[in-house]
Amino acid sequence: MSRPFVITVASEKGGVGKTTIATNLAVYLKALREDLPVTIASFDNHFSVDQMFALGALPVNSIATLLEGSAPAELVAMGQYGVQFIASSRRMAAPPHPPAWLRRTLHAADLEGLLILDTRPILDWFTEAAVLAADLVLVPVKDRAALVNAAALRQILAEVEGADRIWLVPSLVDPRARLNTEVRVHEFLDYAARERDYQVLDFYISKSPKVEGLASGFSSSIRPVLTHARNTAVHGQLKQLAEFVLDRFDTGGVIRTVSSHGAGATPGGYPRLVLECPICGRHSASDGGHFYFDLRSRRRGFIHPACFEGLFDDLNPDGAGSPVDLIALTIDGPGLVGPECRLTAHLCDATGELLGSEEIELRQQQKLGGWLAMMTGRPLEAAYRELILINREASPSGLHLGADADRDFARKRRRVARELRHAGLF
Repeated sequence: MSRPFVITVASEKGGVGKTTIATNLAVYLKALREDLPVTIASFDNHFSVDQMFALGALPVNSIATLLEGSAPAELVAMGQYGVQFIASSRRMAAPPHPPAWLRRTLHAADLEGLLILDTRPILDWFTEAAVLAADLVLVPVKDRAALVNAAALRQILAEVEGADRIWLVPSLVDPRARLNTEVRVHEFLDYAARERDYQVLDFYISKSPKVEGLASGFSSSIRPVLTHARNTAVHGQLKQLAEFVLDRFDTGGVIRTVSSHGAGATPGGYPRLVLECPICGRHSASDGGHFYFDLRSRRRGFIHPACFEGLFDDLNPDGAGSPVDLIALTIDGPGLVGPECRLTAHLCDATGELLGSEEIELRQQQKLGGWLAMMTGRPLEAAYRELILINREASPSGLHLGADADRDFARKRRRVARELRHAGLF
């Protein structure tokens, strides 16, 4: 990639750990990939970037100079931990250009590697420009308000058909905090985000007094977690976040998914595509079959037609009154409904309308439990609330669904989820 790969960390809500994530992500990225240039800049005026990375006096040129038309590469200064930075500015004026100008400017920049943009806790010209410029947008969420505010950021990207660039990062999570005796706060955030059809990281960034203390005290410098809080859970979580970003960078923005049996990178450009049939374990991605999609993990793949036959012997799709197009499986995990999971199959027509539902006894079908675990990518004992959609009709060519078919499936998926929620079934 001849231009910088841009990662924007954004949230309209303050106090969600946005700057802590942005600055520490830069350090971890550099530590994991020493030969890769990593640059960070901030559109906020709190100077946290400068306090962590500046060596000696601040450069004369700053982020404000970039907005005045200077080339990004001319403004970069080498900082601590091997991270390059562009100095912050207390006063910035939005240029007389639409926000999309920044993306064009950065794409034409003679700047290699990764560029991290920290943003203000407000949706203004600067935040919108940083979001539009991004190849990957990380949105920290710590509560319902932050989750609601994420909709405005997604809408900005949706207007340029870039909504797939946005990923939510559960942040400042106290793993002990619960909404009730059964549901932890981070489980609610994950469920509520996926219910709204967001992409959510499979891990979270913990709340840590020690990490919070790195930005306070008598010193004018801010210390990174990598060097001063390696004994905290946040250390491992930030490493996971950096590995996720590097995976996006290495694949040009497309998630590579290791198959359930350890196969290599996904062909065809489909995110989280599992290469093998979850029933027989043989390759199915290029052969075609019954397409399935798991809402929580966003894993998708194909079930061989021969494997699909007899999979749901207890169901009677032909007796539903209308042609069945989709089978939706909902899994309520242990702790929500009792010591064991509950599996319910729902029959839906071609528009996504619910035709009927039937509970399936998992204890009598142990193999089915294993197949479901292959589809979701997690054992059933770790299930929370899961929704798997399976096309009743087989697709002739697995890797070539086409954009129109993909959009049609997404519309049906949203309709099914909405129908099930309204009926109190998901």
